[in-house]
Amino acid sequence: MNASRGFPSFDVLLPEFNQFILKLVEDYHAGKINSWEELEEKVNVFFTPEQMDQMETVAPGWRKMASYSGGITLVHVMCVFLGVYMMPEYRALTPEQQQMAKWIVLFHDLDKIHIQGKKDSMHAFRSGVLAANILPQLGFLVTEKYHELIRSWSEHTLRAFLDRTSGSKPDNQKLPEILTSIEQLFGKNAPATLITKIILLHISLKVDPFYPTPAPLTEEEIKHFITRDLLPLLKVMMMGDNEGWSLFEPEDRKRQYKDTVAAFQEVEKIIANNQDT
Repeated sequence: MNASRGFPSFDVLLPEFNQFILKLVEDYHAGKINSWEELEEKVNVFFTPEQMDQMETVAPGWRKMASYSGGITLVHVMCVFLGVYMMPEYRALTPEQQQMAKWIVLFHDLDKIHIQGKKDSMHAFRSGVLAANILPQLGFLVTEKYHELIRSWSEHTLRAFLDRTSGSKPDNQKLPEILTSIEQLFGKNAPATLITKIILLHISLKVDPFYPTPAPLTEEEIKHFITRDLLPLLKVMMMGDNEGWSLFEPEDRKRQYKDTVAAFQEVEKIIANNQDT
């Protein structure tokens, strides 16, 4: 069964994985998962070699992502899924948006390289490129220009960084062309467009004063890049990303939630004021 706008259902393509997340939610509420280590143990039991193979067929790169630093990114992604499934903001989404949110979480760190003590500030762009190349293989619709443009768009996006002595970071001056070209690949506000854009932008807003944003969007960039269709999904993704590190830290979790809600209230004001002018 496909979602209403003709894109594949996460629940149908990854039924065992989806059921595993639902069981994690149940166990969390029942007090059976109280720490990162307890979650990690369940994750390691679930991801047998056969399950890894299945994940790899849907999300090529999953096994590589899971291999870094003893699987820290894999457990983080599972924390994000767990947090998102429990989030009131996620439950307020339409069923169609919820399916898109699941795809976004699945791909958001797919090409993240975890090296202890270093930040991978370009992983959002690389993961977005992976998603844009994988989504059509799963059944997401593309435009007639997709096959003509996807290679050059991918190469351009992967090169869209600024070199700094402390490490590369996204070059936001390249974003107008990158984001416009995504619409040429999939269509304006198409599911694959929203998914790819949000993966690209999921670390681009200052939502946590204790976590540095590598290349935060300016107010002017927010006006041009964050649309009303994008906003609820981006909010859920960024809230979920926080959950991925603070799910078992109640005070940090509460603070991050409050800070992220406040940050998105400002974004909503910017978008509303932009529409009024």
